[in-house]
Amino acid sequence: HLCFSEGEPPRSRRTEIMASQSTHIPSDKRFLIFFDFDETIVDETSDDMVVQAAPGQHLPGWLKDTYQPGRYNEYMQRVLAYLAEQGVTESDMRNVMEKLPATPGMITLFQFLRTRPQWDFEVVLLSDANTFFIESWLRRAGARQLFHRIFTNPATFNKDGRLVMKPFHSHDCPRCPDNMCKQVVVRDYVARRTQERGRPYQRLFYVGDGANDFCPALSFGPRDVVFPRRDFPMHRLITETHEAMPGEFKAVTVPWVSAEDVVQRLRKLVTE
Repeated sequence: HLCFSEGEPPRSRRTEIMASQSTHIPSDKRFLIFFDFDETIVDETSDDMVVQAAPGQHLPGWLKDTYQPGRYNEYMQRVLAYLAEQGVTESDMRNVMEKLPATPGMITLFQFLRTRPQWDFEVVLLSDANTFFIESWLRRAGARQLFHRIFTNPATFNKDGRLVMKPFHSHDCPRCPDNMCKQVVVRDYVARRTQERGRPYQRLFYVGDGANDFCPALSFGPRDVVFPRRDFPMHRLITETHEAMPGEFKAVTVPWVSAEDVVQRLRKLVTE
């Protein structure tokens, strides 16, 4: 059998691209879980750690002074250009990334997700780092296959050996840095996947730590669960919001010190 009749018009290129990105994800998954990367999966900030590849393992003052609030992505582009000028190579940077320690219990959480029945979890990574830093670490940790999608700032090496990073997107959210609002990404992704699947997820989960993880968590409903790292900015913002605007933050909040705390709660929820 041919898949389509001869008279059917070919799908537009954009439709093809959109479809190719998620058609390989089975539509039967019950839950969707989002992860941040820096200080959530790894116990460091990858942007800070890449400086270890620089001469003397530090950046010059003039370069640090170019940082402007909300314009962090542009600042990192300058840092990466400086590293290339100083002769820092792709393998130098990869070596630094591969050595980043996982947060406590995170490998256990990955093993839990990996060993669940395949219809349980769709796993998505959402980070303001970049593709090269994240992929380097995940591949070394043997965790790349766990993630169905990775949303982050694209970064590739140009012919001069410089890592060139671009902003992920632009948006209108006043809370978030110019290059990424995670709430916009989460809302778009959940809406698109719900449409593709023909039904909503039973629950959404979010594992994070930073102020930019608070924004997407605000869009979650009362059946959803957010896992902020205890006493990190995301946790503090949730606590402050509950005090200042009761009812504004709707998701169930489960703070974690070790990601094994996340495993314990997920284990309960998946058996309901």
